[in-house]
Amino acid sequence: MDHATPARFLAAHEATAAAPVFPFGCLPVLPHRGRCARRLHQQLLPPRAGLLASIIIPAKNEAARLPAALAALAVQTGLDGRPLPPHSFEIIVLANNCTDATAAVVRQQARRFPHLVLHVAELRLPPAKAHVGRARRLLMDEACARLECMAGPAGVIASTDADTCAAPTWLAAIRAEIAAGADAVGGRIFTESKKAAGAPCPVHRLEVRDAAYHLLCARLEDRLDPAPADPWPRHHQHFGASLALTAGAYRRVGGLPEVRFLEDEALCQALRRHDLRLRHSPWVEVRTSARRQGRVEVGLSWQLRQWQHLSRQQREPHVDSPAHLAALWRLRRQLRACWAGTSAQSCGWLAARLGVPVGALLARVRRAVAFGELWEWVRENGRAVVPQLPLSQALLELPRLLQRDEDGDFSVSPTSRAGSCRAVAR
Repeated sequence: MDHATPARFLAAHEATAAAPVFPFGCLPVLPHRGRCARRLHQQLLPPRAGLLASIIIPAKNEAARLPAALAALAVQTGLDGRPLPPHSFEIIVLANNCTDATAAVVRQQARRFPHLVLHVAELRLPPAKAHVGRARRLLMDEACARLECMAGPAGVIASTDADTCAAPTWLAAIRAEIAAGADAVGGRIFTESKKAAGAPCPVHRLEVRDAAYHLLCARLEDRLDPAPADPWPRHHQHFGASLALTAGAYRRVGGLPEVRFLEDEALCQALRRHDLRLRHSPWVEVRTSARRQGRVEVGLSWQLRQWQHLSRQQREPHVDSPAHLAALWRLRRQLRACWAGTSAQSCGWLAARLGVPVGALLARVRRAVAFGELWEWVRENGRAVVPQLPLSQALLELPRLLQRDEDGDFSVSPTSRAGSCRAVAR
């Protein structure tokens, strides 16, 4: 497979001591460092003392949009509004396979903002590797190696895009979430809203409704199977325009999966597989372009085109059934208790509900080092199916489900849950 599992992408709006200096030649090398990685490495100046975060930006023919993105990063402040120490973070732009002045624009912005530690490298990736997964992987590998020499495993690799403007406290809010215990942080991504004749366009209306659906689902999931590292309030996005993780977490998962698209989703799947703490922070914000012709095969621009096609046909998107998701989340919570050893006697009942052989499930429960690994196996091998229904119907259903939970109708006993859980078994 050359991509991660497709999913919905973005939705519309709504103090440390300096690290010791190491010789540049000592930078650790991640596995599979090839010719392109070496060429990227050779074009960059050594990391500076005090480096705590590396912001990486893959850019292909982005001369028009990069100035705004870099200007937003040039005015990053702490949560108290004071400018961040100038050498506490750096920006690395990879201009790959460009036919415009992308690299020249970055150098121009470096002169415009002399306090900004801004690097640019130019590469021409071979056709089979000329995709965002390869470009972002090269950048993240390099950032990880630089951070490990300067900040150690707590150094922050922060990813954004060339058509995206970060909020002034974007980096500070990321670092605050990591200081609070997160291994990775997905930021809230808003899109530029366009209006026609004073009213939001149909695509924008679909974005807003899609965002409402995902946020309500996140609220319901938090109630039924809460994640201590990702408490409410939270959101649903963990995409390349605003995604950060520690160098230690990046090493733990073996780096960014090098897929043609949805590489960000693939990385987050790896984080969950290892039970690393992924925080969907509502205080980490960026705004990205709403262009319909993007740089990747499947991404925000693809999603916007899908919504545009549906709106022209006067159709609405279909989404996962909230009731079936709720049943699945309750099963997941029960399975987690079984894996933790607090409710082993329910494994047989769970195996039937999830559609996996009880013997295989018990073996996996005993063998799994991380719960994420166990749950991934269940989802790949079980017969639990979540049907889809029209978005408008889901938006009517979600408040009722949340109210039922608030009223205490969601019992945790296997007997009372059997009816709803049966719905997710094929």
